[in-house]
Amino acid sequence: MDLFPRPLKEIWDEWNLRGAVLVSLFFQILLIFCASSRKRTGNTIMTFIIWSVYLLADWVAAFAVGLISNGNKDGDKQVQSDDLLAFWAPFLLLHLGGPDTITAFALEDNELWLRHLLGLVIQFIAVAYVFLESVSNDLWIPTILMLVAGTIKYAERTRALYLACLGNFKESMLPPPDAGPNYAQLMEEYSSKKDAHVPVKIIIAPEKRASTSASSIPEEPSTGPNHISEMESGYKFFKIFKGLIVDLMFSFQGRNDSRKLFFEMLPEKAFRVIEVELNFMYDALYTKMVVVNRKIGYFFRFICTGCIAVALQLFASHHKHKIHKFDIGVTYALHIGAIGLDVIAIVKLIFSDWTIVLLKNSTAKRWIYYAREKLFFYKLWEPSKSFFDRRWSNSISQHSLIRYCLRERFNWFNKLAGIFGLKDLLDEIQYKKTVTVEEKLREFIFEELKQKAKSSAQLEEKAKSAEEKARRRGDWILSQNACHSLLWSVEKEYDECLLMWHIATDLCYYYKDKQEEKEIPDDVKEEELRRQLCRFLSEYMLYLLVMRPTMMSAVAGIGQIRFRDTCAEAKKFFRRGQQEHYLDTVVKPIEVKGDRSKSVLFDACMLAKDLRKLNKTKRWKIMRKVWVELLSYAASHCRANTHAQQLSKGGELITFVWLLMAHFGLGEQFRIQEGHARAKLIVTK
Repeated sequence: MDLFPRPLKEIWDEWNLRGAVLVSLFFQILLIFCASSRKRTGNTIMTFIIWSVYLLADWVAAFAVGLISNGNKDGDKQVQSDDLLAFWAPFLLLHLGGPDTITAFALEDNELWLRHLLGLVIQFIAVAYVFLESVSNDLWIPTILMLVAGTIKYAERTRALYLACLGNFKESMLPPPDAGPNYAQLMEEYSSKKDAHVPVKIIIAPEKRASTSASSIPEEPSTGPNHISEMESGYKFFKIFKGLIVDLMFSFQGRNDSRKLFFEMLPEKAFRVIEVELNFMYDALYTKMVVVNRKIGYFFRFICTGCIAVALQLFASHHKHKIHKFDIGVTYALHIGAIGLDVIAIVKLIFSDWTIVLLKNSTAKRWIYYAREKLFFYKLWEPSKSFFDRRWSNSISQHSLIRYCLRERFNWFNKLAGIFGLKDLLDEIQYKKTVTVEEKLREFIFEELKQKAKSSAQLEEKAKSAEEKARRRGDWILSQNACHSLLWSVEKEYDECLLMWHIATDLCYYYKDKQEEKEIPDDVKEEELRRQLCRFLSEYMLYLLVMRPTMMSAVAGIGQIRFRDTCAEAKKFFRRGQQEHYLDTVVKPIEVKGDRSKSVLFDACMLAKDLRKLNKTKRWKIMRKVWVELLSYAASHCRANTHAQQLSKGGELITFVWLLMAHFGLGEQFRIQEGHARAKLIVTK
């Protein structure tokens, strides 16, 4: 007894190959247009769609190659000519190469480059086998041309994965081995001259090095986020600081050069330059851009396009009276799709940031830049001043503990979601909200980090100075503002400190005293802005702690346990209908509850009461500064590869802070002294 009805099997046998080939082409079209949007949005649904298409595109193409190499011996009737079967196979090899806009969905995919190399060999053998089985066919010339094009495309993808593999990425940035001055030879010469009673002495001459100065970065009037000078600045910093991803160390001279340049920048420009820099990092790790944007890359790309165009011409002139009309249509669709995708890829390549920054002719740069801004057909996928013009999501996610506790789901629903592993996903959908990163927030973060960098620069030029600044998480701010009574709140573990300040920020945000009610409108507006900035940072940091635990693993500690215990205590407290300011918190919570529960709810209430004792202007000023220190502490202590992973998920503000701190010389990545000193023997009189 057949599992499926015979008519259904006949439909499958007739359409499986046709359907697989057309679906494979459709997936390629989706990827070339939509894959790059994942760096511009953190939307879960969009990310899931791109992930699904990315996986299915390879599977469908490999499945179709398998059907063709199998020869459709199971009664396949959809293709009347074996010649056409052999001709279709290289198109699928072309599809397996994928578009330029995506080679890896996640950073871990790059580590599988060897598997893709093996896949290239196996699929090439399968396609070559199909061709050799029908070597006498009339379409052997266009088939060979398409086989060349498909092999080039697949090899490009494999090469891109190889270069983006973190081990190879690091290897490519290591300088050539340097044994330094020949100590043995120098001392032999010194000893021999001493024995000969020749007056000689050793002089240590510092080695000269080319210094990057502010003049090396072109300063032109800025006209927009894509301005040429910002692209060039971003690219130069990318070439220097891409080693951060693989934990390379940098010299103090490099720190001083970068710090000097960023001290002279306005906040808006600094963030745009970092945006460009991170965009180059994204391209290097997740696309073919590093492979194709070089002379040999252009050479192979034009060979590939030429092969496809000639193959189309040869097929068009071929006698097709023995081929089914629908199959002719499928073949033309494959051809037109291949040429269209290649032309789109070439146009995007020519007008890319990479091409603009690598061109040495300034006139050509300007022409390409202005053409990119004005041409209608380019704006179809890169329209100005829109979603597609962004290089990252330009947003931060928000999560509130109080909102989470007050909007509790039914217990049975939580248990059901937990069984299927969907609880975290549902929490994100229900409790996470997204806000735009306002210019005022960027400006405040920039100025705070700039002041921190300046104060460390005024101290001794030692790594410890910058490292100590990066390790601060509120204690220095509180000490500088004579708030010693609040120091207890930042002397705890980082996750405990973050949760307490988050709850205290929420309590202070909703609390208004009589003085605040009498404020004049202008004061209210300014005060509201300060309060909003505090709340944005507070809810963003809680989002990272609770919903991005992998990224915060270096500093999170038992943050998720504390969060759950605090939520449990908060829900119990809210059910009693009590209000925080009715409680007497003279006795510390830990003395009453012990250490079994990790809840920090009432510690946060004590902190909120202490904060309310401050003048409201001073209160919000201190709270903003503490939150920036908590953010910068997390940014500098998160593993570098977690920052790189977020580039393909819309990006994170904490990644911008991480890179901005590196440019300001704040952190532990500056360890290398300025270079070798060269010793010389000088004969004295």
